Amino acid sequence: MKTVGVICEYNPLHKGHVKQFDAIRSLLGQDTAIVCLMSGNFVQRGSPAIIDKSLRASAAVRCGADLVLELPITCVLSSAEGFAAGGVKILSGFCDELCFGTESADESTLIRTATALLSPDFPPLLRHHLDTGKSFPAARQAALEELEVDAGILGSPNNILGVEYCKAIIRQGCTMKPLPIHRGGSYHNDLPDFENPSATAVRRLLLEGGDYQSLVPDGAREVFANAPLHTVRAGERAILSKLRTMTDAEFEMLPHGSEGLWRKLMHASRKEGTLADIIAATKSKRYTRTRIDRMILCGFLGITAQELCAAAPYTRVLALSERGRSVLKAARQTGTFLNAGEIPPTDYGAKERQIGDLYGLFCESDPEAPGLEANRRIYYHSKEF
Repeated sequence: MKTVGVICEYNPLHKGHVKQFDAIRSLLGQDTAIVCLMSGNFVQRGSPAIIDKSLRASAAVRCGADLVLELPITCVLSSAEGFAAGGVKILSGFCDELCFGTESADESTLIRTATALLSPDFPPLLRHHLDTGKSFPAARQAALEELEVDAGILGSPNNILGVEYCKAIIRQGCTMKPLPIHRGGSYHNDLPDFENPSATAVRRLLLEGGDYQSLVPDGAREVFANAPLHTVRAGERAILSKLRTMTDAEFEMLPHGSEGLWRKLMHASRKEGTLADIIAATKSKRYTRTRIDRMILCGFLGITAQELCAAAPYTRVLALSERGRSVLKAARQTGTFLNAGEIPPTDYGAKERQIGDLYGLFCESDPEAPGLEANRRIYYHSKEF
């Protein structure tokens, strides 16, 4: 039996994700165990997950996953590089392959691009183009072109993550092999695409009360039917309250705030009335919107640059099947895995509890009561796939 890892968000799970499960087992055998390392209640784009992590994890196991682990918040709110590196480090000890969807499933191209990005010749070229005022994506593309690598592959979000996964595998010397699978459709499409749905479209339909059921697998519909929804707009005033009361030193300690970006955010937070206006006053051609969103969310959650750079001391188990039990047993030989509601008396445990309590302020209906983290339980699903 092979074990395949998938680094994911499932924000929320849809039929395209189940197509990936099916493709994995079609390629490697029906007895392949699938381990999903999933973002918790906040996701990499710098926003709350639309549905609580326990519900998203249970939907994944109902629909074909064997084990769902929580990607630590320190990985989730990092750059794409940190997101990928953290996930690879956790999974590489017990997974044979890492499967990910890309717009281009050409493994050799992904590896070649990753190798170029790790070349000692790349950083000075990147710095040169950044110093000319280019945005990071444009500077990266220009630097790669000077290394005679086709940077066009980095024009698509899933390709970017795919390259980062390959970089992490190479840099960490993993035996885990990359397994790219073609992802059809558009990652950001907010219109229903029944062949290749996007999480963006499903989120929009969930919030508008539209017909999202045809875009999600049977096992997820029941889970999502009455799930409370969470959005930035519902928690905007809570975010503004935090930003308006942060000190200069707190802004300076934020992640992603280098090159004076933290100062721009600080001034905007003390001048502008809405979150949209703060972001508009902070962003520029050089800085991506998601970088600013992650910086703002870190400020709200009280996460400093030092905390974000520190390795998480453990990984949480959210859901599993019977086959997942045996995989978890193997995983425990490679790292520390805690049950969903186990809160250790450490600074990191206290931070997790705080972050869990703050998630409830993003609920679209009424704010959710604090204390949920300590009451979580692992979801167990007996059916095998």
